[in-house]
Amino acid sequence: QVYLVESGGGLVQAGASLRLSCAPSGGTFSRYAMGWFRQAPGKEREFVAAISWSGGSTYYVDSVKGRFTISRDNAENTVYLQMNSLKPEDTGVYYCAAVRTPPGYLSSRNYYKPNTYDYWGQGTQVTVSS
Repeated sequence: QVYLVESGGGLVQAGASLRLSCAPSGGTFSRYAMGWFRQAPGKEREFVAAISWSGGSTYYVDSVKGRFTISRDNAENTVYLQMNSLKPEDTGVYYCAAVRTPPGYLSSRNYYKPNTYDYWGQGTQVTVSS
């Protein structure tokens, strides 16, 4: 069983930066592809960013490209989401997700689908005021 714990959320003004962290426990972190999703009030959970187990492949939703960066430190068992130039529309609960590869996999066809991921964190709140 893998437990994911997110941290780093908070209340900031538009234009500010935040860095989210996700530290899985259990399993071998380097074998997991990781993703970040977010959910705004009254909306469905949406994909934000994902990274392969090696860090060699990254994926982003168009609305965050150029502002957000996903990265991982396998030695520290941590995945990060650096969020710059935050906008009010970035507000939501941010969830970390993981899929063990193999038997799972991350590709250009599935990285954005919630059901690609086997494990989820409890979420961390990000609020961006205008």
